[in-house]
Amino acid sequence: MAAASGDDVVIIKKYANRRLYDTESSSYITLERLAEMVRQKREFKVVDAKTGEDITHAVLTQIIMDEEARGKTMLPVNFLRQLIGMYGGQMQSLVPEYLEASLEAFQRNQEQFRDALAGAFTGGPFAEMARRNMELFQNAAGRAGVTPPTKPATPSAATPPPADNEIDRLRNELAALQAKVDKLGK
Repeated sequence: MAAASGDDVVIIKKYANRRLYDTESSSYITLERLAEMVRQKREFKVVDAKTGEDITHAVLTQIIMDEEARGKTMLPVNFLRQLIGMYGGQMQSLVPEYLEASLEAFQRNQEQFRDALAGAFTGGPFAEMARRNMELFQNAAGRAGVTPPTKPATPSAATPPPADNEIDRLRNELAALQAKVDKLGK
């Protein structure tokens, strides 16, 4: 969400009974309404009504969990596993900044992405997006004082090289995605 001045931030109070109170409209609201406010780029802060503690992060996470549970899945299982695996690791401090920067870049490039999905699977736009994502990661790593590897590590017995079936699986996923795009275009 875009930063807003202190006056533009809506304070939402969360009570022990799980009810959310919008101090701007002086009414109780739902998590669905908060999700709508996010989509409208409305800045808000959720505080515990009793302690005044900022619980915005927890409430936003709950909104994501609710959306995913309703079948509006956007986070692949493999991504979730990778994300969970990064908790407590050396790179944990880099992940939030990298993900935020990647999503911002994705939003800026949405039109280019739509054009690419409309039939330009030649690698051009995707290759450019991958290059930009790597630059974002390297910038985030540099700010955190971590030097990212510049060349692939030597494979060990513990980390075998990617199998041909992994490449085939990715090709099949890409073909399935192309078929969905083609179907949507009809």
